[in-house]
Amino acid sequence: MSWDSLLRSWQVAPVWLTVAVVLAAGYTALRIRAQGRSSVHPWRVVSFVSGCALLWVCVASGIGSYSMAVFWVHMVLHLLLIMVVPALLVLGHPITVVLESLPADRQARARRLVGSRPVGVLTHPAVGLGIYSLVIVATHLTGFMDQMAMHTWLMPAEQVLYVVAGYWLFLPLLGEEPTRVPTGYLLRFVLFLIAMLPDTVVGIVLLQATRDPFPMMMGMRPAWAPDPLTDVHTAGGLMWAAGDGIMMFIAVGLMISVVTSPAKRERMTGRWLDSVRRTVITNEVGADPTKPLDPDSDEAYEAYNRMLQRLNTDQHDSSEHRS
Repeated sequence: MSWDSLLRSWQVAPVWLTVAVVLAAGYTALRIRAQGRSSVHPWRVVSFVSGCALLWVCVASGIGSYSMAVFWVHMVLHLLLIMVVPALLVLGHPITVVLESLPADRQARARRLVGSRPVGVLTHPAVGLGIYSLVIVATHLTGFMDQMAMHTWLMPAEQVLYVVAGYWLFLPLLGEEPTRVPTGYLLRFVLFLIAMLPDTVVGIVLLQATRDPFPMMMGMRPAWAPDPLTDVHTAGGLMWAAGDGIMMFIAVGLMISVVTSPAKRERMTGRWLDSVRRTVITNEVGADPTKPLDPDSDEAYEAYNRMLQRLNTDQHDSSEHRS
């Protein structure tokens, strides 16, 4: 393998090409059907179609061709399929596109289904994070790679698993779909940091490997392939550095979108933390808890400042008492 052969090696990959074309064409057709009713911006359409195209490129290009011959190339394929492709698909808001393409009566029922408790549980950020972490660990720190080398059908199954796991993770973190309880952006940033842990742990384990962790897979590679341990260490470094780098890049992009959007800034804390804030301010003001109080009003700000001043005074008095 050389950089020239890596860039020039392409295959049709008819199954993946069909999947990518069907997804992109179906999404575009539904978006056109919604016409003026659609709230999905054109850049989101470009994002989804780009995700479909990249899905095919990953498996049809030299990355897919050499992924079983060189382990670090397989790691590049893995990072693209579980991070970049799902992020592009989620940003396209496919659930919203499907909902808005339906007639009014069917759309109302579909929205109730999407906002139902079972769907809310399935799309909860903790569920997506758990599935993502399990897939990362199970496919790299077990004998899965050796089994995949022996059973060719496991390769496309792994690729599908990566895309699904990545989509499940990013749906509540990047998406603005009409699910049951939208996740507050502060929690989203925290979850992005937590999502880096599986990549970091797996990357460090592979970097510190002192023996070939995938003897059957490495034994079936061509003679020109790099030394197994060197290959594994390179892949571990990519998992750690590139994996965390991609995750941080996506998180920073989300942060920029929040900073530049007043509507998103209002949802920074999420419903639970916002309810706690409202309760504290209401108690501080001494308002009737049954009547709504705007936590961003002048009265609320003055109450919040009085509370901070009182806490500072109490802390100062406590320090003098200990002295």
